[in-house]
Amino acid sequence: MSAVEVRNLSKNYPLSDTLRTSFRRLFAPGNVRADDGLWALREVSFSVKRGEAFGIIGTNGSGKSTLLQIIAGILRPTTGSFHVNGRLSALLELGSGFSPEFTGRDNVYLNASILGLSRAEIQARFDVIERFAEIGDFIDRPVKTYSTGMVLRLAFAVAAHVDPEILIVDEALAVGDIAFRQRCMRRIHDLRARGTTILFVSHESTDVKALCERCLWLHNGVVRALGEADDVVARYLIATLQREISHVPEETGTSPQPDPAPAAFDSFDAFENRRRYGDGRATIVDASLVATPGQSPNTWHPHDRIVLRFSFRINGYIPSGIVGFLVRNAKGENIFGSNTARENYPLPPMAPGDAHTVEFHWTAPELAPGHYYISIAVSDGNIEDFKVCDYIEDALAVDAIGMGAPSAGYFHLACAAVAVHRHSSR
Repeated sequence: MSAVEVRNLSKNYPLSDTLRTSFRRLFAPGNVRADDGLWALREVSFSVKRGEAFGIIGTNGSGKSTLLQIIAGILRPTTGSFHVNGRLSALLELGSGFSPEFTGRDNVYLNASILGLSRAEIQARFDVIERFAEIGDFIDRPVKTYSTGMVLRLAFAVAAHVDPEILIVDEALAVGDIAFRQRCMRRIHDLRARGTTILFVSHESTDVKALCERCLWLHNGVVRALGEADDVVARYLIATLQREISHVPEETGTSPQPDPAPAAFDSFDAFENRRRYGDGRATIVDASLVATPGQSPNTWHPHDRIVLRFSFRINGYIPSGIVGFLVRNAKGENIFGSNTARENYPLPPMAPGDAHTVEFHWTAPELAPGHYYISIAVSDGNIEDFKVCDYIEDALAVDAIGMGAPSAGYFHLACAAVAVHRHSSR
């Protein structure tokens, strides 16, 4: 049995609320004409297996939050059906379900009881929830006195510690500070490992890829793609880039003008079937890891000297080029990377017909053993603001060979335990 089943789900928001249309929606909710209002969702269908992490992506206004609110039982669909099998906990709009006049403590008990926990069960979990939220004495103050971040902390702490069988997480985590957001993601991964079904909405594509096996892409309330997370996210990023390219205003001034950019890559078939996108002003034509004597280029041992070399040709004017790479693990999590701007290696303005080769040199850290992938890119701009000219995801694959005893985390750092003399007061 699936944890969540959604079939032909549609949601209409009326733009004009006349007495006639109100009666029609009240007594015949499925009898709504296409011109009656705004359709936030149209004929959405998917299923989520028990224990699966399922991502939902799309631009603002695509219907993601409406879909989650229907699944959570907050909204009613106009047409279609959905079924939820299991205890559901949802972190949707910030502070939804919290009473601003109640204290944080009161809201913990109220929300947890709504989710089906007894008072004894809530008391057994309360200390854990309070420690996770880290809001100090505010736990006994009215929620209306909380900052936005404090509301998020308490809301997530409750949602993630009531033993949900299904957890829904909307984009609320985006307002949290970095440290708390990382703690939330660790908790979500922990729940995932315990078999909790997760519906996850985020604009952070790396989080979606690292957490979710499958993904749904919504656009204007309609399903654009449904499938493996890597493929769906890649298609979404390509479409986003193409929209940016089509809306870039003409540049003005006396500086050299960019040549008309070739069409953005719209196929996964380029560069040995790797996922690829960019505005076409550069084309990466070759990439390789250069082996040192006695070393396999695609197998990394701790302290090996690594050389990444890739070549590209220029198709359109690039005044401020940046070339870089990113190493990810098999889960899609970012491990490390760099680029020419970060390494203080400025590239000259590049014109159509130019060809360049760039190398990056580093010493391999002692990575956790496993498969790793290197993505490479040519961009135009600076570290904070840039346009992607050509990006190849997972262009190269390598295996890391660990050394010594395994350690927690992604790296093993040189560390020594030093004896400390005990001092007696006698």
